[in-house]
Amino acid sequence: MKYTSKKPKVLLVPYPAQGHVTPMLMLAAVFHRRGFLPIFLTPSYIHRHISSQISSSDEILFVSMSDGLDDNMPRDFFTVEAAMETTMPIYLRQVLSEHNSKESSDSSGSVVCMVVDLLASSAIEVGNEFGVTVVGFWPAMLATYKLISTIPEMVQSNLISSDTGCPEEGSKRCVPSQPLLSTEELPWLIGTPSARKGRFKFWKRTMARAKSVQCLLVNSFPEELLPLQKPTPKSSAASVFLVGPLTQHSNPAKTPTFWEEDDGCVKWLEKQRPNSVIYISFGSWVSPINESKVRSLAMALLGLKNPFIWVLKNNWRDGLPIGFQQKSQSYGRLVSWAPQIEILKHKAVGCYLTHCGWNSIMEAIQCGKRLLCFPVAGDQFLNCGYVVKVWRIGVRLNGFGEKEVEEGMKKVMEDGEMKGRLMKLHERIMGEEANYRVNSNFTAFINEINLSTKVAHSIL
Repeated sequence: MKYTSKKPKVLLVPYPAQGHVTPMLMLAAVFHRRGFLPIFLTPSYIHRHISSQISSSDEILFVSMSDGLDDNMPRDFFTVEAAMETTMPIYLRQVLSEHNSKESSDSSGSVVCMVVDLLASSAIEVGNEFGVTVVGFWPAMLATYKLISTIPEMVQSNLISSDTGCPEEGSKRCVPSQPLLSTEELPWLIGTPSARKGRFKFWKRTMARAKSVQCLLVNSFPEELLPLQKPTPKSSAASVFLVGPLTQHSNPAKTPTFWEEDDGCVKWLEKQRPNSVIYISFGSWVSPINESKVRSLAMALLGLKNPFIWVLKNNWRDGLPIGFQQKSQSYGRLVSWAPQIEILKHKAVGCYLTHCGWNSIMEAIQCGKRLLCFPVAGDQFLNCGYVVKVWRIGVRLNGFGEKEVEEGMKKVMEDGEMKGRLMKLHERIMGEEANYRVNSNFTAFINEINLSTKVAHSIL
């Protein structure tokens, strides 16, 4: 179908995972309010889920492409990576050709900018081929970007292997650029030795391609709130614009999800006492915790008999004790997916047991909820360090024994000063002044890459 809007187009390419699509959609909403037509490009299996959940207005144009994978194939990190390197660039070229053709430009404006999630870095090369201004997007904390940018320094200092990215023998110590993190908690250290090597290669290639982007939009907040960060490495020529947290400043009507949400959670919460429920979710991407930990946490919940909502997909439930749902149904609720923001906003929820994904942390701060932290992989360890040691709005759990969970809940719920710190942090990153700062940063970004001029030329 031919699109006839005269708005200048911004093509957005997220990494195909829920935790990346969500903030990119929020960024698309910001571009829309600035007078652009966001074109949101996703693989077909994601497109089917999200496009039907958004009003069929002119706000965002959703475009699908093939990733070359059958619907029944598992989409893990490495199958997605292979698709992004081989199949998806072919379709991205077709989309750019269609929307940048003379006929398209005459009738509906041209693509004035591409915004690419850095993890979908093959799209950067395609944008450069077409001579389109390419902007990078980092959906996580700026500290994580800076950490990964220091890979060459870590190799040179013999902290990690140049081939595998694993800690050199005897080098288990804090990372100089981020003293909250040990060398055994680096973002690429996930899975088997071969998987770790593959992820390390992925990150080195990603950061090499990122050097060509003109600007970097980051879903994070100003430096003074992240006191342990070093200046952005000089190896990066891109200007950095902090436009987060997008959970607050984009104000989307409803964020689409890949899975059906259990709306009954909110009705169930209405029957619970204020601050009594523990909300548990370990995200959607990496398999969250192994069977033994699932069993351990389930046994702790049975022993404590504390009201809970636990988000656990069906394929991750093998570790549950027999009869767990029947035994806990009087005080707990086990669901496959949940409306997280609605739950976190609810007065019955007292704390949030989380894997420390960046989106989850931002939503918890937005809703004023204290955190029980159990990082599993990727950037979660660094995020946890800031939650526990810098902002001091949560407690890290080292295991899921009944005593550990009970003591963790007591620490976060009985710490009156923690509530004050959480409220103060909320105001600093989500209050009126913060909103003004984010808008100013976005305006500065538009001026930096001369989008205002391109907008005028596109419309004329």
